[in-house]
Amino acid sequence: MTEIKAMNGIKTIRCYDDFIKSLFMTGMSMGGPNDEHVFSLCNFFGDEIEWHTEKPDTDPWEWRMRVLNERDDIAYGKLFFKKSGYITKDWFPYFYAARRDKTSLEEAYAEGKISQPAKLIYEILKEERTMPLHLLKSAGGFSKENKAAFERGLTELQMKMYITMCGQKRKRSEKGEEYGWSSTVFCLVEDFFTEDILEEAGHIDGEAAFWKISEQIVRFNPKADPKKVKKFVLG
Repeated sequence: MTEIKAMNGIKTIRCYDDFIKSLFMTGMSMGGPNDEHVFSLCNFFGDEIEWHTEKPDTDPWEWRMRVLNERDDIAYGKLFFKKSGYITKDWFPYFYAARRDKTSLEEAYAEGKISQPAKLIYEILKEERTMPLHLLKSAGGFSKENKAAFERGLTELQMKMYITMCGQKRKRSEKGEEYGWSSTVFCLVEDFFTEDILEEAGHIDGEAAFWKISEQIVRFNPKADPKKVKKFVLG
């Protein structure tokens, strides 16, 4: 059995509950391996942890939806390097402040910081509040030919903290019967966390937020490359 050296209180992760405790200790983590060499709790997984076994207690792939279905204090989505990641409620206001810095999507679009596909997706969610991926794609008129633009828009909005994943939902036939694989459901960030979380973010200076997150990362990975840390924080 592999034992992993504890770092600042993080011990070997052997199950979902261990992962949650460690996540609240760190506040953030890549969803997969630490390929960018910034920070991932995957570095602390013990031998018990196995991907894609569908075992809810020891399969990290199952944990993505468990945090969304069972909790209201952890965000999950494409958050770091256009890859999956987790951010706890306590740290979300700092990322929100660092990446958005009180800029609305309309302002960001006018400044050329948001693409047209991303704006379209956002407007649909602003109207519908929540929507599964397959219906969102249909509502936006995205075909197979512009699938890549749709996926880039979704990632862009998650990275810039405008939308987030909020669960899963299966497709329904004309008879109302569920079928096929579950589809990821998205919503606006404003509809995911309670109002006080985003209100807190509004009182945090973007640059101060950047340094606070950076210090937390270095606490758990003193060897992190400053350039990679900057990209991790700012998206």
